[in-house]
Amino acid sequence: MATLISEQQTLDRQRKLKRFLQEEALANGFDVIAFTKPDAIPMAPARLRDFLDHGYHADMLWMEETEERRSHPQKLWEDVQSVIMLGMNYGPNIDPRLVHEHPDQAAISVYAQNRDYHDIIKGKLKQLASRFIARAGGDIKVFVDTAPVMEKPLAEAAGLGWQGKHTNLVSRDFGSWLFLGSIFTSIALEPDQQDKNRCGSCEACLTACPTNAFPAPYKIDARRCISYLTIENKGPIPKELRKSIGNRVYGCDDCLAACPWNKFAVEAREIKLQARDDLKAPELKDLLLLDDAAFRTFFSGSPVKRIGRNRFMRNLLIAAGNSGLEELVPYVQAHLSDIDPVVRGSAIWALKQMLPLADFSKLRDEICPKETDQTVIAEWN
Repeated sequence: MATLISEQQTLDRQRKLKRFLQEEALANGFDVIAFTKPDAIPMAPARLRDFLDHGYHADMLWMEETEERRSHPQKLWEDVQSVIMLGMNYGPNIDPRLVHEHPDQAAISVYAQNRDYHDIIKGKLKQLASRFIARAGGDIKVFVDTAPVMEKPLAEAAGLGWQGKHTNLVSRDFGSWLFLGSIFTSIALEPDQQDKNRCGSCEACLTACPTNAFPAPYKIDARRCISYLTIENKGPIPKELRKSIGNRVYGCDDCLAACPWNKFAVEAREIKLQARDDLKAPELKDLLLLDDAAFRTFFSGSPVKRIGRNRFMRNLLIAAGNSGLEELVPYVQAHLSDIDPVVRGSAIWALKQMLPLADFSKLRDEICPKETDQTVIAEWN
């Protein structure tokens, strides 16, 4: 009898702590919170190994280096007893794909149109965690995206949603538009029930991908993903994929925006993360004028700043080439003398798309003989 009373007291305490966290999370700007155990994703390590074996991680070598720690929460922190998963809705109030109808404008992924979400979420997680420790004791660690934590499988195990065929989390209430963060705690808490996959036969996200980055449902090949190509990729955009990128200059929302569950995000959401007006659909010609200092100033506080001016300029030039707009030619041509060879090469490709062959050939004859970088010479030829 004493054992049963003790177990009931423990369960009551856990539930009180969960209610406390739920109330605090909602008060602190989160939309959803759920709880799971560190051993709740037994299939994740094998899926990660398969992802790496196929080379789907491209040159993101840190994924290999952190594989062991990423494979199980207790490999990252052995004292963890519970994982608290939190989500913040960032759903847009219009379909972000509409900007693709305007080739003179730059398409910046919805998540990057505000302050860097890493800073926003981490600050709120720390506030929530400190209040939890004051109430419950124990130790905690907070993580947002950059740590080797398998947030999406853990969020699925906790019941926040399920990993859709595009590999992102899908929620019944917020569609594909949830920022995720996690709190690891040494305090044991009652886990929530895992949700079931509700994608059914729908493949809208897969068919929406401009570059066919999904070799199969629930698998993504970063080497073909526009988000990887425009953000993580440090070299030239592969030639065979440049046309498909369109005017996407930072990330891609197409697979997320195609998800039918997003209709609930639009109906239910409260706007907490207002997009900057100047990042919703900026003019390509204005962005093409940015030097390094102007780039840093314009994107201060934005995740775009993390990729640096040169990578961003590479993306802009590909978008300009895809626009075919004659008015952008002088803005592109100015980058033929850029100090960065990837930028110069991208400008060459763009001009090849925009100029009559005779005009392009004349430029090549004038400039190519002075070029010393072999990759740039290859672009000319």
